[in-house]
Amino acid sequence: MIEKTITSKSIYDGKIIKVKVDDVELPNGKTAKREIVTHPGAVAVMAITEDDRMIMVRQFRKPLERMLVEIPAGKLEPGEEPEVCAGRELQEETGYTYTSLHHQASFYTSPGFADEIVHLYRAEGVVPGKARPDEDEFVELLHVTKEEARDLIASGDIRDAKTILAVYAWELEAK
Repeated sequence: MIEKTITSKSIYDGKIIKVKVDDVELPNGKTAKREIVTHPGAVAVMAITEDDRMIMVRQFRKPLERMLVEIPAGKLEPGEEPEVCAGRELQEETGYTYTSLHHQASFYTSPGFADEIVHLYRAEGVVPGKARPDEDEFVELLHVTKEEARDLIASGDIRDAKTILAVYAWELEAK
């Protein structure tokens, strides 16, 4: 059931993603083209405060032309361990640091055309500090209760998979 790569051609090499087109041989012997986005991977952090609120950010997402509410996240730098990236992204976007970090899950965002993997972590013992967002990053900090998170999902303000997964994992842990 595998697809053997016959040829691979790079068609875009950007700052965050690369795009290639592969000619593949299908299990039945026929050939097909596959457009593939390669991505360095990312982390996402579900940071929970002592009063049981999840730290989130509201930011504009250009591909969607709208604001979204999300958990802090960002791409891995070359050679960077996911745990290190989780701490860096949490502090950059929110100013928070943590005393403990636990891996929750790793998942592919769109395996039909991309290899991006997101490593989801839970940060506990969070301590506020000064945010240091990237120069092209503008975020509003939010502290969201479980009920508010459900309402944000229902209203469409939370629409990305990583944040929805984090909210559901947060709700399930109490049961």
